[in-house]
Amino acid sequence: MGSERQARLGDRIRVILAERLEKGLRDPRLGFVTITDVRVTGDLQHASVFYTVYGSDEERANSAAALKAATGMLRSEVGKHLNVRLTPSLEFILDALPDNAGHIADLLREARERDDAVTAIAAGAAYAGEEDPYIKPRTFDEDDELQATSADADADADADAEAEAEAEAADESTPTENS
Repeated sequence: MGSERQARLGDRIRVILAERLEKGLRDPRLGFVTITDVRVTGDLQHASVFYTVYGSDEERANSAAALKAATGMLRSEVGKHLNVRLTPSLEFILDALPDNAGHIADLLREARERDDAVTAIAAGAAYAGEEDPYIKPRTFDEDDELQATSADADADADADAEAEAEAEAADESTPTENS
């Protein structure tokens, strides 16, 4: 139940801050800032505000300094619009999401290039063994079938003879009782 309230409060803080930043701050260092996420602690006293800045590293650093300088004013703005007993403290954290997304896009491009290279190599490859390595059921011609049945009959006869010989040997070795 508490996590639902945290999520609602975080969303509300995100909207309030985004509207305030859209109106603008009187700080010329602030660049094109987008609030991506707000996470509120369980006791609702601290809010981590994740943001991204469109531009170079210098613009990111300047925007971070501007947000740090305006934290008190933004917190009071949040406090005016929220109906909570305590206004959460704000901490601005540069979101690494765009950098991670760019890195993931690079990895996907590299994987696609490797797949294309493997496909090109596989196009000219030949099988190491047979084309179809799986065992297939044997098919018999009429001549093969006659030979196979006579061979099976001979094998069955040999097995029966061996079994009878073993049974006779077992009978001779067992002692009989005389009363």
